[in-house]
Amino acid sequence: MHIRTIGMAAILCAAVTTGMAYAKLPAPTPEQQQAAAAKKEQAAAQAEQEKQQLGASMERIAARWRAHAAANGWKAHPPTPASAGASATPIRSEKLGTAAPSTDVKQPEKQGPPDKIK
Repeated sequence: MHIRTIGMAAILCAAVTTGMAYAKLPAPTPEQQQAAAAKKEQAAAQAEQEKQQLGASMERIAARWRAHAAANGWKAHPPTPASAGASATPIRSEKLGTAAPSTDVKQPEKQGPPDKIK
């Protein structure tokens, strides 16, 4: 009898929490919308600042390594600008339809009698 009561309580609890999961929140007030927009702008500004700091740090480390390489006689290539990355070359792909099909693709077998196939 005790196990049956626990089982029924578990089913009731699951039913209640499932109903709560589908409840909708009220629409945000104009003040909440303004606060969310301000928070989003602040987060974007912080992310941009951190991005600039990371770039400057990477440049300092690269410059230090190049100076160390020159002192030891190692070959160091000139730095590549960050903007000359992936966007410089267009993507050519058969799958995307931006390239012609390969010549090594199997052609479908032709149907019919051997003397009629050309």
